[in-house]
Amino acid sequence: MIPPLADLLDSARVVALPLHSRFRGVDVREALLFEGPEGWAEFSPFVEYDDVEASTWLAAAIDFAWRPQPEPLRDRIGVNATIPAIEAGRVTELLSRFTGCRTAKVKVAEPGQTLADDVARVRAVREAMGPEGRIRVDANGAWNVDEAEHAVHALGEHDLEYVEQPCATVPELTELRTRVKYMGIPVAADESVRKSSDPLAVARAGAADLLVIKAQPLGGITHALQIVTAAGLPVVVSSALDTAIGLSQGAALAAALPTLDYDCGLGTASLFLDDVADLRPVDGSIPVGRVTPDAEALSRLAASDERREWWFARLARCHYELSAAAH
Repeated sequence: MIPPLADLLDSARVVALPLHSRFRGVDVREALLFEGPEGWAEFSPFVEYDDVEASTWLAAAIDFAWRPQPEPLRDRIGVNATIPAIEAGRVTELLSRFTGCRTAKVKVAEPGQTLADDVARVRAVREAMGPEGRIRVDANGAWNVDEAEHAVHALGEHDLEYVEQPCATVPELTELRTRVKYMGIPVAADESVRKSSDPLAVARAGAADLLVIKAQPLGGITHALQIVTAAGLPVVVSSALDTAIGLSQGAALAAALPTLDYDCGLGTASLFLDDVADLRPVDGSIPVGRVTPDAEALSRLAASDERREWWFARLARCHYELSAAAH
């Protein structure tokens, strides 16, 4: 069931959240929030995504706001700190915002930076977290196989938990996994699941040891759980730089998984200077449960009139895509 567009627009609010540091090329994260019978949901596909891809994110938001979700199997979710591609000297200060987190995901392979920058950043995280901390790195598919193999060797001395999406394609991931298997460093797939028309291809090809899943781009919690079941691999639930509303959907997904062996990438509220509600990590975890945005925060963080109209027009186009696909 797809509710009428008017029902979505009735409560829709567009917010612009400032970040402490540039992340995924943005300094401000925009999102459209609306309320349905089950509570608030978030529609925030990145601005460069076309309407077809973005409509899957809308399906997830509608699902979360209009339909009851699976019963949670846990009431808190352990989360990792997220370290953008900052200089090594800023690592300790940023880590301090992720209270109690004992796992860190470090962005690497940033355009305009070198492997030496990545090594310095990961070394700074290891020094700050000590030998017991867990470190995972995320290249967002930026390396070819040879570059990835070289990088894994260079970064591996810092005891990596896994390397996330080191290469862009499934065949590349498969080859890299074969090359670095002797090192005992698992390969995780994110974009190969999130942006693929066939999210199970990476599992069938033996291209990854675990999957990184996100509720919004996979069309909602129910569909994401179906992918997890079919893939048969361990998973990490992560955010797409969501507001507290989107993070609550990610937490609901993580809470519904039969097993959850890894800390999840749902601590990203600490990357924001301000948010519509407070869902920053406490003692390394966030609670499971619906989140209602603070009315004053919605006003304080309201996007400009121009950006609001841009998002409303995008919402209308994606609603049309969903409606057309349903008939």
